[in-house]
Amino acid sequence: MSFSGYKNIIEEGDTVILYFNREVAFFVQVKTGDLFSCRFGSYKHEDMIGQLFGLKLTSHTGRGFVYLLHPTPELWTLVVPHRTQIIYTADIAFISTYLDLKPGVKVIESGTGSGSFSHSIARTIGQTGHLYTFEYHLERSELARAEFLLHGLQDSVTVQNRDVCKEGFGLDNEVDAVFLDLPAPWEAVESAKQAIKKNTMGRICTFSPCIEQVQRSCAALAENGFTEISTFECLTRGYESKSVAMPTLDQAIRNLKTKVLKRKADKSQAYGQKRDKDVNGSENESPEEDSLVPVKSVNSLPVSKPVLDLRGHTSYLTFAVLPPVFFEN
Repeated sequence: MSFSGYKNIIEEGDTVILYFNREVAFFVQVKTGDLFSCRFGSYKHEDMIGQLFGLKLTSHTGRGFVYLLHPTPELWTLVVPHRTQIIYTADIAFISTYLDLKPGVKVIESGTGSGSFSHSIARTIGQTGHLYTFEYHLERSELARAEFLLHGLQDSVTVQNRDVCKEGFGLDNEVDAVFLDLPAPWEAVESAKQAIKKNTMGRICTFSPCIEQVQRSCAALAENGFTEISTFECLTRGYESKSVAMPTLDQAIRNLKTKVLKRKADKSQAYGQKRDKDVNGSENESPEEDSLVPVKSVNSLPVSKPVLDLRGHTSYLTFAVLPPVFFEN
């Protein structure tokens, strides 16, 4: 199945995202006879086959349930096996915009890592574009190649096991954009320049956690003719929306008076003093005092608050462009 397309029915061999809640999600490769178990229950793969994507599947105990979602690059980022640290959606969106990724674009990515960004690039550039992704670690490159094949991306992604800082990319006048997620990206800038098309506005991005890396990358970019060099730090803050009770002015005043009287009564009891009969609910209560019983609000107000846990990195994104070179015939 393809991450860049969509199908309705789950079949044998499909990748399915098991979505439990905002914080908990897994993926399975559907195979008859297999069983997925977690603290939310057990789910047989054969119960998924033939079902519609998006179905809410109940566990065998009936105590839990899961949503069977069609895989997308965004969902894959949540469940991808972390062979290395990955790039999350906030950075992915920012990088894709500044590199002007779109259908038909040819892109270099180094290194491949866990393939989180690779899946998003492949979906964005479509079947008319191409991604050349490089990984110096042999096992990681082989695992990434197998995943791209499994996910139907083999025609638009080429994986190479290569140390680009020492050996370069081996491409000349071939790509529109370059993304470098390397310990020493400045060592690959010259080779990246060679790989970028000469007759278009080439774009490059480096992803580095330390400002010292950014400084050296900027120097290398300037030396190789890149312009409009700029660095960003991309942070996100999520917000949770809900409705809260909103009392009227009369209700708020009555409830406040009730709290004040209760506080006085509690203080008197703590010091062993006798409660005032107007507070302890004697038979001689007046209608006014009886009305001081707290009332529930029937009105509600939509509010939002920031979510404390922020998923992302504290890395720096450095962008630059390479002006086109026009040759006279």
